[in-house]
Amino acid sequence: MIVRTAHLIALPLMALALQGCLAKAAVDVATAPVRIGSKAVDLATTSQSEADEKRGREIRKREERLAKLDRRLREQEDDCLQGDDKACREAVVTRREMDQLLPTVPVERDD
Repeated sequence: MIVRTAHLIALPLMALALQGCLAKAAVDVATAPVRIGSKAVDLATTSQSEADEKRGREIRKREERLAKLDRRLREQEDDCLQGDDKACREAVVTRREMDQLLPTVPVERDD
């Protein structure tokens, strides 16, 4: 009899607790498409700061490449002046590559 009374008291309490769980599950299921959709949009779009960082990295790579080519050109020109015909031909190729790369590197103005 005492066990039966305990069950009668526990059942309504469990039903109330289950309603909260079911309501939470229903809300989670209902909002899942919105959360997934917004996550997909976040992954698919690039923020302005991300785009700026990417552009900055690309510019730095071009500047580094240009500096490397400049060092190589100076060495080739020195060798060319020493009478090395191969260095003269290589200097022409290096200069052409630099000429193609220069327009892609922004110039900072002196104000």
